[in-house]
Amino acid sequence: MATPRARGVVFIHSAPKALCPHLEWAVGRSIGRPVHFAWSEQPALAGTRRAAFPWDGFAGTGAVIASAIRGWDQLRFEVTEEPTTASLGGRWMHTPELGIHHSQMDAAGSITVPEERIRAAMDLMDPREMRRELDLALGTAWDDELEVFRVAGDDAPVVWLSSGVG
Repeated sequence: MATPRARGVVFIHSAPKALCPHLEWAVGRSIGRPVHFAWSEQPALAGTRRAAFPWDGFAGTGAVIASAIRGWDQLRFEVTEEPTTASLGGRWMHTPELGIHHSQMDAAGSITVPEERIRAAMDLMDPREMRRELDLALGTAWDDELEVFRVAGDDAPVVWLSSGVG
């Protein structure tokens, strides 16, 4: 059986200008062709740039892209991969302070949390600890940290992700 095709978006929320060509190279290598991002200034953090790049490739390419760009300091990004007929989608978020977070996504774009992770959180006797575990599973800290960079991109030509908290 052939691996299904997938698509998604790379959101570079903030990157130092000197890092931009390296990010293009890493993403291009991940999807097997050269890419060029439409960079613009990131108003939320002086001296950094932002870009959004739609990609297509085989299912699992989102993980390859996220792995290729996650090691650089001062980089904030998200990579999304839409679900296919054979796989759930995914969302990878990265900040310098928190590192990387991965969530599986369903066809509606909602985060799916595995049953055993929910059960483990429910087993905690302290409601604050249960909340902490569920926030971790949902990537709440990453969403909170990235939201200012997403909002700063409201004039961008691509619709930016939102945490859905309003």
